[in-house]
Amino acid sequence: MTIPEIDKDFLRRQLPEFSGQTADYHNEKIGKIAYKEFSGYFGSFAQRDGKSNMLRLRCSAGRITVAKLAFIAEMIRKYNISRIHFTTGQTIQLHDLSAAAAAEILEQCLDTDIIPFGCGGDYPGNVLCSPLSGVEREEYFDVLPYAEAAAQYLVAAIPDGKLPRKFKTGFSNSPQNLTHATMRDLGFAARPDGRFDVYSAGGLGPAPCIGIKMAEAVAPEKILYHIKAMLATFRECGTYTQRSKARTRYLPELLGGEAAYKAAYSERLLQALQEGGLDLHPEANKITKRDFKLITGFRITSQKQPGLYTVNYHPQAGLPKIESFLALADYLQNVKAAELRLAPDQSVYIINLTAPEAAKVMSLTPDTAYNAFTSSVACIGSTVCQMGMGDSQSLLTSCFEEMATQYAASDALPQIYISGCPSSCGTHQIGELGFRGTVKVIKGTAHPAFTMYINGCSLQGSERLGEEAGTLLAEDIPFVLLEIGKHIAQSGLDFAAWQAANPQAIATIVAPYMKKIELLSK
Repeated sequence: MTIPEIDKDFLRRQLPEFSGQTADYHNEKIGKIAYKEFSGYFGSFAQRDGKSNMLRLRCSAGRITVAKLAFIAEMIRKYNISRIHFTTGQTIQLHDLSAAAAAEILEQCLDTDIIPFGCGGDYPGNVLCSPLSGVEREEYFDVLPYAEAAAQYLVAAIPDGKLPRKFKTGFSNSPQNLTHATMRDLGFAARPDGRFDVYSAGGLGPAPCIGIKMAEAVAPEKILYHIKAMLATFRECGTYTQRSKARTRYLPELLGGEAAYKAAYSERLLQALQEGGLDLHPEANKITKRDFKLITGFRITSQKQPGLYTVNYHPQAGLPKIESFLALADYLQNVKAAELRLAPDQSVYIINLTAPEAAKVMSLTPDTAYNAFTSSVACIGSTVCQMGMGDSQSLLTSCFEEMATQYAASDALPQIYISGCPSSCGTHQIGELGFRGTVKVIKGTAHPAFTMYINGCSLQGSERLGEEAGTLLAEDIPFVLLEIGKHIAQSGLDFAAWQAANPQAIATIVAPYMKKIELLSK
């Protein structure tokens, strides 16, 4: 089938309203909540200072071609953008924009086939995809063409109107489940037989839950029927009046149980199949580039294509230095078949490189992680996000500073995940160690704090949501992590093995810091 594309002229006709409302908000003529409800449709939100905007660029399936990369670089230069953010939703956010810049960039995005519309608010969000799909040696099959088709279908549905709440879709190409496909509103998990298992009604954030398996061994060409059925179920059975219960994860409860929910979904799936017209036959992504030189390294992954490599680039908390990003964008314009793949842990993979090209890319991106701990994840945090409760970025920086000369401890710690609020934009609930922003009121004064989570896991078949392990003052967390790192290093085990062998160790380490809060409160 030919998937319909969104009517860009329809979107362009709405741009004057965005420009006007954004200017009015910056001039304090519109309230924060009213503007947030309006601007999310355009993929833009006001920042905490009330004088600047963020624009979220939808990068369907996390894929950025060199043409789109050149456009993003052009916008950075044209508007003197000094901060961009790689998000856990496989998008790129442009920060600190004036009202005029946000509106102008939004319009120019449409000419480059980047659709920020619907990247916020109660619409289908960016479709996630395993970042190395198509080049990964261990994948079951290349799910990228199906993720991109799903993205096009969902974007075209945006003008159909609001959903009860946001709607997140993910595709995974292996049990690594990097996109948390089994914990999404709708997820497609690849199987060894070249088919998908379909999950729904999952999600992180408030009332988190692992998805329900809705179908097994679904032929890839049939995925749009499942998307159509899920959207219909959500629109017709979800609540538009009780916002706290408006995510798909509440559908089983609203409908009277899992069996009733599955029945409602199956009814709409059967109807979609009977209506037909949504079978997919996407073209495979063929990579003909070859080379025979060798390269190895911490950041290097050998692709399934002979002689080609991928380079991992993980700037601190997904905030690349602008000079590194621009240098990378410029260089890749002349590298055959190169492209960027955004990852849900705020990494970027630069794929389809020969050994010399990989070496050059590494030299252009020195502001990168060097172990699991320095690959840690943090949302943009409360200094920028109006919904944030904790300064995620500051916490991560403090942790890195404390660990700067503690090499053994740093190498022993796992990747950690930090969210500034319960929304879980830092995916704290799936990390071996995670933190969620909050406050501790001590003698009438609010102190920055984070609730600690342990033992989360997103591997397919072993999914676990992290358990709360106590609330700590933000100032104490770097010391807690240092103690944990030292214990792990001394054991000679990795974090998972150490935690399994010492299940009470973390509770013992954090106990004095929790006691400190108790004593200060007296």
